[in-house]
Amino acid sequence: MFKTTPGLLFLILLGAALSASAQKTDSLKVDTNQLNKYRIEPVKNALPFRFREVQIHRHEVPVTMLDYRVSYWHKSILFGLNFSQSAFSSNYSAGGISAIALGGNFDYKIEYNKAPLDFTSELALLYGISKNKGQGSRKTNDRIFWDNKIASQLSKHWFFFGSLTFESQFDKGFNYTTDSVGRSVSQLISNFMSPGYLTESVGFEFKPSKFFDLRLGTGTARQTFVLDTTIYHNQPSNYGVPIGKRMLNELAFQAVAVFDKDLSKSTHLNARYALFVPYQQGLSYTSHRVDAVFTSKVSRLIAFTMNGTFLYDKNTSSKVQGTEGLALGVVYKFP
Repeated sequence: MFKTTPGLLFLILLGAALSASAQKTDSLKVDTNQLNKYRIEPVKNALPFRFREVQIHRHEVPVTMLDYRVSYWHKSILFGLNFSQSAFSSNYSAGGISAIALGGNFDYKIEYNKAPLDFTSELALLYGISKNKGQGSRKTNDRIFWDNKIASQLSKHWFFFGSLTFESQFDKGFNYTTDSVGRSVSQLISNFMSPGYLTESVGFEFKPSKFFDLRLGTGTARQTFVLDTTIYHNQPSNYGVPIGKRMLNELAFQAVAVFDKDLSKSTHLNARYALFVPYQQGLSYTSHRVDAVFTSKVSRLIAFTMNGTFLYDKNTSSKVQGTEGLALGVVYKFP
């Protein structure tokens, strides 16, 4: 037992010495700055890099001019057509008369607007006819209206204008009465250019907006024509034209107000009022005329139209005259 103790003691001392040596080695401090001296830097690109100066040169490139044109003309066309028909058998208990009615209107308007010049020409044609069984055909509407105006702008809303207006009708007009025995009697009271009106006017125009304008014709002349002499016996006043003559010339003051506007996307109102005050006659011969057309679209091509005319002219009647019509038909406007 004592023989093995010195050997074991030797082994223990040897292990302790080795452990102490290892601890001293791990605790040594390393200087990193010294290590950086020996760091290997990456090799830079040895190829040369050249900068080239950018040069800008001016070159003429041929360009074809675009064919753009400015148009100061504005055109519009409105065409309307309405038709109605009714038929009854001879033994229909509620009664009634077979009838056919046809009506149409055509409106053409052209404008030129380039300050200070303004030109407007408007043509309105209206005609309607109905045929009742046993009564023949009779007119329901008949008018020719052509208005031309040229104006020069004086200020923002005022213009100096000159205008030429023509009015008449297409066909003969009759007054239907019954005689003592109950028979229908027709009397011719109008025809083409009987009467017919040609009006020249100069003055000032007030135009505060695109849909309203007012003309004040301080210098106005109107010629009234009655070319059909067969209506003399039926019209003693002869529309103001003396018996035996075919034309009457008058000097007067004229005022014309026009309202033309879309009230909504589907409704439109056009109204015109004309005042005529003759200088050579009393104020009782002042004439007033109102023409109005109201249009309401049902679809793109179908529209409801209502038109009316109210007239007071002592040369044609001592009472107020009026006409009114309702129609549902085809209306086409372009563009």
